[in-house]
Amino acid sequence: MRTRRRYNIDLGAHLAVCDSNYLRLLRLLRLAPELQGGEPRTLRIVFPGADGVIPAALVEVLAGDRHTSDVALAQRAVARGFADGRLETRLKVRLYHDTRCAEVIEFQGQRRFEAVYAYPNAKMRQPDEKAQLNRFLADFLNLCLAHGEIHKVPATAVG
Repeated sequence: MRTRRRYNIDLGAHLAVCDSNYLRLLRLLRLAPELQGGEPRTLRIVFPGADGVIPAALVEVLAGDRHTSDVALAQRAVARGFADGRLETRLKVRLYHDTRCAEVIEFQGQRRFEAVYAYPNAKMRQPDEKAQLNRFLADFLNLCLAHGEIHKVPATAVG
């Protein structure tokens, strides 16, 4: 019988992803000074030219102070072949300004991700779930930066 090797987090790689995500978010939002003031701001990002899928992402600064800011990201797409025609991905990210890192704190309404999970587990999370979520955030932000058209959403349109 083969025994599974326990997953050990690669802390250096995880922190590198979180540090890079911080810089990606600041670049995307172009918000470094505004984040510290706690001024809410929303951006809409569209990805032109997708055949059969029309995705758009919303990025909203929810709250902020000198030390942290919370940002919500949602990606919505209208797709053929799905019962309700809509796909949605929802993330909340906390930016830590003193350490210059960003970490996923909520995904699809689920919170509190441990660094390592025993497998199998009741919530069916992968042993490296937290690391996977932060890598997903990196991919998502890279997609937005590389292919998205960024539009500011007027404050009156946010509700």
